[in-house]
Amino acid sequence: MVTFAHMADCHLGCWRQPELQKINFESFRKIVDICIETKVDFILIAGDLFDSAYPSIEILKETFQEFKKIHDNNIPVYLIAGSHDFSTSGKTFLDVLEKAGFCKNVEKFTTDESGRINLEPTYHEDIAIFGYPGKKSGMEIEDLKKVHFEKLNAFTIFMLHTTIKDVVGTIPMDSIEKEKLPLADYYAFGHIHKYYNETLNDSRFVYPTPTFPANFQELIDLKCGSFVLVEIENNKTNTKRIQIPLKEVSLVIVDIDNGLTATQKIISELDKHNLNDKITLLKLRGIIQIGKAGDINFKEIEDFVKKKGAYVFLRNMSSLKLESQDFDAGENDSDNIEKVEERIFKEFSTVNSKNNFTKYLPTLMNVLSMEKAEDEKSAVFEDRLLSELKDLLEMRQLE
Repeated sequence: MVTFAHMADCHLGCWRQPELQKINFESFRKIVDICIETKVDFILIAGDLFDSAYPSIEILKETFQEFKKIHDNNIPVYLIAGSHDFSTSGKTFLDVLEKAGFCKNVEKFTTDESGRINLEPTYHEDIAIFGYPGKKSGMEIEDLKKVHFEKLNAFTIFMLHTTIKDVVGTIPMDSIEKEKLPLADYYAFGHIHKYYNETLNDSRFVYPTPTFPANFQELIDLKCGSFVLVEIENNKTNTKRIQIPLKEVSLVIVDIDNGLTATQKIISELDKHNLNDKITLLKLRGIIQIGKAGDINFKEIEDFVKKKGAYVFLRNMSSLKLESQDFDAGENDSDNIEKVEERIFKEFSTVNSKNNFTKYLPTLMNVLSMEKAEDEKSAVFEDRLLSELKDLLEMRQLE
């Protein structure tokens, strides 16, 4: 019997908050320790070991220490690049790890005159491992339709960092049907941050989830990271998902309709929960009818949460909206930006009084002043911003 570990989407270095960056790495370290204790025969990392092709020196230093531990225990590591640690130049710090003898990148392929991409195997004893890297913006999808390898008389693993149709369902994302992939016994996926483990005929398709949640919503959905232990016996696979719960996640949801009284309402709600040593998530939602989001004193709220002993505090306001698009020119110094915006609006309206678009300026300026939520992925924030702008343009076109 052969046992291997399948992990993906470690995203080492992805969190801005030191506390979460620390626990992100602790989760990866714990998985490494379990692999060593379990005496796995080898480890697969299916893309996005790092959150960037060029991680910080501190992250590199800690990563090298973990890979040295694995190497000292004679456990081979096979990996591919993901959409985050992929580089169009072809040079990343994965190459440095490989040159140090700590791992082997299994991305080996040639492209023939017809455009077909022929993959070549990397062998672990009598197990054949093929790999194809993830790329930015799902650009690997079209490539995968051209990928080919011969099914060998050996247990075959195909490592990919991509999206298959079954996982995203009706969500409008570029994806590939798993039936269109070359035939393998085990498909070691990365990229989609959810657990998926399905079989088709005698093949198994697995997304193990990230080794630690990579954003606010994933902390809610996943709570912790995980990986998969796989046993191969008589060319059949048995899998076991291993979760790594290091800190409890506490989600507090508060409905807000009055920005002026929101601070005390939020503190009162937080006070009902035991936040000690927990990853504390505050999600604000609702429509503000009085005041504005800027009236909420987050410094006071953060100080309160710290006194409650929270391990770390994150907030998300993506579901909080303003009922009125009118500008509130308050008396506080903090309202200076809004006063400037109002003045610009009035001046523009005077000069362009015949232009029907001026009536949309308050809405437009409000949309453009939208804040990126705490740890909201840039791509998600951009989509939200573009969606609001699209709605505004559609309103104008209806006239």
